[in-house]
Amino acid sequence: MTKKRQPAKIEDVAARANVSIMSVSRAIRGVDGVSEKKRREILRIAREMKYVPNSNARSLAVANSNLIGISLPTFAGEVFADILNGMRRTFDSAGYSSVIDTTEYSPEAELSWVRRLLSWQPAGIILTGLDHQPETVDLLRASPIPVLEIWDHTDTPIDICVGIDHYRAGQMIGDHAVSFGYRRPAFVSTPRGHDTRADNRLAGLRDVFARERGTEVLSARPQSGNSFATGFDGTAELLDAGAPDIICYLNDHMAFGGLMCCQMRGLSVPQDLGIVGFNQLDLASVLPRKLTTVRTLRRLMGITGATQLLARINGVPTEKSKPLPLELIPGETTRAQI
Repeated sequence: MTKKRQPAKIEDVAARANVSIMSVSRAIRGVDGVSEKKRREILRIAREMKYVPNSNARSLAVANSNLIGISLPTFAGEVFADILNGMRRTFDSAGYSSVIDTTEYSPEAELSWVRRLLSWQPAGIILTGLDHQPETVDLLRASPIPVLEIWDHTDTPIDICVGIDHYRAGQMIGDHAVSFGYRRPAFVSTPRGHDTRADNRLAGLRDVFARERGTEVLSARPQSGNSFATGFDGTAELLDAGAPDIICYLNDHMAFGGLMCCQMRGLSVPQDLGIVGFNQLDLASVLPRKLTTVRTLRRLMGITGATQLLARINGVPTEKSKPLPLELIPGETTRAQI
């Protein structure tokens, strides 16, 4: 039987870097006493050896035995707030505390957070999505700490995952648009690579129209500061460039921005242009015209993910990968084409 490789210790890093254990500790903690050049060298060696500092003074280890680390892309909007609400209520009722960080969709920021969090030895770690740095995946797979990936879905998670198939969501929107006779689709989103879930939805939409209509899906990715402005600016860009007959949006907030742009240009929805949102956010319930959108079970996702992670923490067998259903909600912003 092959002997399992033992985790690197601080002594191993010090020996390879030819420095004292104290120098390694100072370099990793970012305190004075080590030159910047030496610090970079020590950190490089520590990463190569997959060394994770263990802040396990006995009292700290006990304090963190009920700590859950949660990484979210942003606090803006309802989507991640709803997921977080479901998770935290579940953790609170089970006696667990949580510490939350935001990455602003940066895999590098997520990696930095994971390194810090692992040193605290939490009971569990939650990451949003599947787009991680290779080093993040390596560190977490080498760690005994249970890991949950949420909001996205894969059959091969780091540990366990609960989420939705965003490619399938794009296909659902495409199927709806094709069934209504639309032929000139467009998509408004954030800049390419900013949100891989958005890219996957666009891929699903494009595949449906390529197969069923032999047409391409135009896209607009403005650098606007918020979802409403992105939807407005992206719609203006698409209308200036051509004549789409339906525009699909990354979320309902962007769709609202698109509706406002159409109103300012004297276009009638859905007579002149179809509009489709995503997530069935609260905003969609107060619009004067019911928005065609896709319902995502975000709070249930948070509850389910938290429940699955607690099972892993307590050694109870659980599903490795759990997809949640999606539902397209037809509204008054799309109609059958004549």
